[in-house]
Amino acid sequence: MADLITVEDPEDPRLSDYTGLTDVELRRKREPAEGLFIAEGEKVIRRAKEAGYEMRSMLLSAKWIDVMRDVIDELPAPVYAVSPELAEQVTGYHVHRGALASMQRKPLPTAAELLRSARRVVVMESVNDHTNIGAIFRSAAALGMDAVLLSPDCADPLYRRSVKVSMGAVFSVPYARLDTWPKSLESVREAGFTLLALTPDEKAESLDEAAPHRMARVALMLGAEGDGLSTQALVAADAWVRIPMSHGVDSLNVGAAAAVAFYAVATGRPRD
Repeated sequence: MADLITVEDPEDPRLSDYTGLTDVELRRKREPAEGLFIAEGEKVIRRAKEAGYEMRSMLLSAKWIDVMRDVIDELPAPVYAVSPELAEQVTGYHVHRGALASMQRKPLPTAAELLRSARRVVVMESVNDHTNIGAIFRSAAALGMDAVLLSPDCADPLYRRSVKVSMGAVFSVPYARLDTWPKSLESVREAGFTLLALTPDEKAESLDEAAPHRMARVALMLGAEGDGLSTQALVAADAWVRIPMSHGVDSLNVGAAAAVAFYAVATGRPRD
C-alpha cells in the first residue's frame, strides 16, 4: 500500500518530479534524461498503469484521494496530498483534473522490432507540436494502425500535453525513433512496406485511387503542420497520396488529415 503523505511546502524536494510543468523546453530535456513522464487526470493515470508503466509517485488534491483509492491501495509508490493552491505553485498552472502521476519510462523498441509484426505503420517527420502528436496517436489507436515511427526531431509522445490530448492512446500504439532521416526509410522499405507520402500536391493520387487498404504492408508518411513532408522525404517515398478537397480548401490540419488517411489505410482490414 502506498504511503499517503500530506505536503504543505511547495519547495519540498519530494515534489521535484512535478516542478515547472509549464516550462516546455525544460521538461522536454529533463523528462527523457531522468526517465520519467507525467500522466494527468484519472483516466490517463489508470491507462498508464494498465499499460505497465511503473509509477514513481502521485500528486493529488484532497477530493481525488477517494476517487483514486483503489490505485493508491495497490501502489508501493508515495502519494502526496496537497491543496489545489500548492499544486499550482509547484506545477506552474491550475491542475484542473486534480490528479498527477510521475511514471517511469520504458526502454523504446527499435524500428526493426516493430516492423517485424506490423502491417500498417505511421511515419512522422518533424511533427513537433505536442497537440498534433497526441491527436495522431489517438487516431492511430482508434483506427487500427499497428505502430508509429518518428523522425529524430519529432516531439516526445510522452510529454504531458501529448499524453493528455491522446487520452492515453500513446500507451496503446508502440512507437520507435528512426536513427537517421531520411536514410532510415530504406529499412522500412526493405521490411516490405510501401512508403506512401501524404501531401496535398496535385500530382499525388487520391487515397481512393491508391487503395492502400489492398496493399500488404503500408507505411503512411506525415509531415509537420504547415511545411508538410520535406523534399527529401517525398523523393524517398514510393508514391504520393492525397485527400481530395472541396470548396477551395487546400489542406487539413495534420491531425485531421491523419485520421482520414488512417481510415483509408485500414478500411477492409480484418479486426482483432
